[in-house]
Amino acid sequence: MDLYGYCAPGFESLYDTFAANFRECGDSGAALAVRQHGELIVSLWAGAADRDGETPYTEDTLANVFSSSKGVLALLVMQQVASGKLDLDRPVANYWPDFAAAGKGEITARQLLCHRAGLVAFRQKVADGLIYDWEGACAQVAAAEPWWTPGSHQGYAPFLYGWALGGLLEQVSSTQLPELYRRQLAQPLELDGGFGAIGHMSTRIADVGPLKQPLPELRENAVGRAIKEDRNGPVAMAFTNPVSLMMGTNSTEWRGALIPAANGHFSARDLAAVYGDLASDSPATLPAELVQEARREQSHGRDAVLQAEVSFGCGFIRSGRAADLRFGGEQGFGHPGAGGSVGFADPERGLGFGYVTTRLGQSLFMDRRSVSLVEHLYRLL
Repeated sequence: MDLYGYCAPGFESLYDTFAANFRECGDSGAALAVRQHGELIVSLWAGAADRDGETPYTEDTLANVFSSSKGVLALLVMQQVASGKLDLDRPVANYWPDFAAAGKGEITARQLLCHRAGLVAFRQKVADGLIYDWEGACAQVAAAEPWWTPGSHQGYAPFLYGWALGGLLEQVSSTQLPELYRRQLAQPLELDGGFGAIGHMSTRIADVGPLKQPLPELRENAVGRAIKEDRNGPVAMAFTNPVSLMMGTNSTEWRGALIPAANGHFSARDLAAVYGDLASDSPATLPAELVQEARREQSHGRDAVLQAEVSFGCGFIRSGRAADLRFGGEQGFGHPGAGGSVGFADPERGLGFGYVTTRLGQSLFMDRRSVSLVEHLYRLL
């Protein structure tokens, strides 16, 4: 298999670890990018972008990174805080009156960002096509009832997170989310991708599919067990209501939709650029004091949906001790995505990391492919 790209002097051995993911772990199209102190020190890519293996994967190929999208969305929210248009501790309903429905009148933007709003899933079954209807999905979230008293529990919101925060962003900025993203992030950082995959700078969209042979898990998949135990409970409903959330990720409808918690299509270079900026001493996208606030612990505990110990900042998962949540040093923060993609920042080393893959594993957070790359990188720093 041919491998392409660049490693700065001293980092050449990453070629071998990246290649091993194809040889031993089932990767068939993937990319790795690392920025440090503003410089691109690693950019590797290999394999194919389509299922037939005929379209080469390139440096600017976009792949669905699923929940790695959430970190990008959270950055847009923090930018509105920086502009003075949003106060994290004011009720969301002050900006979006419809959001006050069903006992949500006191939920704050901070609670939404750190998954303490109780708004983890739709309680009632919703139409499969709702996820492709941006205005309809935002309206449904505004009308939704929390699963528990807001602020009382930490519960990850896999999909509603995007419509809740995306709807709030449009209210406070008076700008449609794709345009806000283009102006605030895509243009300043020269990003190829964005939410959805249509109309962005790159036209190279990778097909995604499951790993042909699952990788050994780094931890027990308690989410799957919780779904089986209660098909109508918050965990099951969070991931399967509607069922279209788990299907059709290569379809034109999915790629053309605005599902900002889950259908971000980015290159590894994009993720490294976003987090490389946030890891710098003078970020271009957010004042340094708000970067510190974004990565400061806002909530920590056994998450009611993820069924695991997780520490959240404002929209970002904070680096932990477990290998699949270790984003460099203690100050690291970022967001993994279902299937294996991940982006994170390590402010202690001025480093931004991005890994994107087309072969989706079953791990809850990072899997063995990204973990091996991170661990090898840090042995070289």
